[in-house]
Formats: sequence, structure tokens, C-alpha cells
Amino acid sequence: MDVFEAIKGRRSIRSFKEREVEDSIVEKILDAARWAPSWANSQCARYVVVRTKEILLKLGETLPPTNPARGVFAQCSFCIAVVAKHGLAGYKKGERVESRDWYMFDSALATQNICLAAYALGLGSVIVGLFDHKAASEVLKVPQGYETVCLIPIGEPDKSPAVPSRKPLSEIVSYESFSRG
Repeated sequence: MDVFEAIKGRRSIRSFKEREVEDSIVEKILDAARWAPSWANSQCARYVVVRTKEILLKLGETLPPTNPARGVFAQCSFCIAVVAKHGLAGYKKGERVESRDWYMFDSALATQNICLAAYALGLGSVIVGLFDHKAASEVLKVPQGYETVCLIPIGEPDKSPAVPSRKPLSEIVSYESFSRG
């Protein structure tokens, strides 16, 4: 699949068919995450694959009832939790050199690779960021020094939403300096 086709075709899927996904497919998706760029190649992102329904349902309970992705944990084939190791991204020789939490950028790059790879393999995904991070970390047994950044339920799409509109480039792009309000 052409990368531009994947970028434009991927959607947030919130309804899945209940079916198993082969280990080889899961591994391809994880390998795509592994190849995401990271600060000084620090590779701070870690991945927890959850297939067990009991654990998936517990993760779903960490979302507020108003989150439209809450129900997908009962349907998805598996979920990848993106977990970041602190003290790597934004650091050089153990010293913090970037004031922003750069692990969030690195985790986002890996997350995008996961979603694009899943789409290219005929699967759907949704990136979940609105959840009780502490509770999810407890469910996943994430140790101190790491942070659960997002949850990505993945499976065979039951239905695919319509293509959302996008702002024209003329509204979001400036050249040489920022000139938009």
C-alpha cells in the first residue's frame, strides 16, 4: 500500500468485528512501531500487547463513560499500550537538555506507525488518550519510571467512518514566518 494512501485512508475505528488476529500480523505492527524515529535514537517507547478479554475490559473501564472509545475494548482483537521510559528522550548523558516532555513526541511517532501499519494490513485502530493513566498503568503493571501514554485498540473494522473534512493548506501553512491568526 502506498504511504499516502495509508495516511489518507486511516480512520479512527470504534466498532470492531470480534476475531483473532494472527501473531505474525501483531509482530509486523510492533516492528513498524520499533522503526519510528526518536530523540537521539533513544527508543524510549515500550509496548504492552493485551489480548486477554478480562484485561481489555479492565482497560476499557479506565475511560470515562462519555469517551466514545470505551466500548471498543470489548470488541477489539487486541490493544497495544504505548508506554514511555522516562529519562531517555530529551536527555543527553543522563542530563535533561530539552525542557519539554519529548517522550510524548517519540510515543506519538510510534503510535502513528502502529496505526498506519494496522491499516495497511487491513485492520482498524483508534488512539485513546482520554483515560485514567494511573489506573491503566496499574492494570498493565507498569513500573515506576515509565508512563502509559496511550492505548490503541486494534481489530477488523465493523464499519468505517466517512472521511472527515480537512482545512485547505492555505489556512494552515505559512512560509518563512508565522502569519496566521
